[in-house]
Amino acid sequence: MGETKTARALVAVLLTVIGLAAVWVPIVAHHGTGTSYDQDKTIAVKGRVTEFAWKNPHSALFVDVTDGPYKGKNYAVELNSPGVMIRQGWTKKQFQVGDEVVINVHPSKTGSAVGECLSCTVIVNGKETKPN
Repeated sequence: MGETKTARALVAVLLTVIGLAAVWVPIVAHHGTGTSYDQDKTIAVKGRVTEFAWKNPHSALFVDVTDGPYKGKNYAVELNSPGVMIRQGWTKKQFQVGDEVVINVHPSKTGSAVGECLSCTVIVNGKETKPN
């Protein structure tokens, strides 16, 4: 009889741990921009928009770089989610293929052609745009 209570208690503890892990792992697993990108450095990426992906969990802007160390590469810029961008005054038509942009990003710590711009100034076709 004591073994049955012990087994039930063990099952209850295991189910609780599994339940907590199911909730905790996705929270911890979300990447942090501080982990992937150099938050102490900002570089200007200048080029032409090749794609603007307005989607969750993060929007993304792809730019064929025309100047600087990434010249000739397609640079991927991680942006906020559409919901956050809307609250900042941005729209899904913010960028069009062919637009000339200058966007200040926190570059990848690995040196690859990837960066993040969560609240930065962007110049689109000569006009400065900054989220509210």
